[in-house]
Amino acid sequence: MTTLDQTPASFAVHIPDADLEVEPLDPEQIVSGDPVVTGKVLWESTDGKQLRGIWQITPGVVTDTEANELFVVVSGRATIEVEGGDTLQVGPGDACVLREGDRTTWTVHETLRKAYHITLP
Repeated sequence: MTTLDQTPASFAVHIPDADLEVEPLDPEQIVSGDPVVTGKVLWESTDGKQLRGIWQITPGVVTDTEANELFVVVSGRATIEVEGGDTLQVGPGDACVLREGDRTTWTVHETLRKAYHITLP
């Protein structure tokens, strides 16, 4: 992820048009398809434990171990299976909370773009 060098205390970003940078995806996370991940960190706390940004993934199936995250889907659709928990269907306008340590499988049906806030341990 790339962090802006000097982000003002208050700002606005039009999420659908924001330019994102490729973020390498660990090949071991890919279950099927050829998903591509892009993103941009818009703000990072001075201790590096809070991140706010934009993230996008193209169709495919991937696994992940989650951080403590709140996100809102701007576009696209996905099914997120939480190991030992619920299966979440997310699309435009949906807010989702993932808990730190959740092991998930993301089936991305349409390129999904989200705005997020992550809290790291």
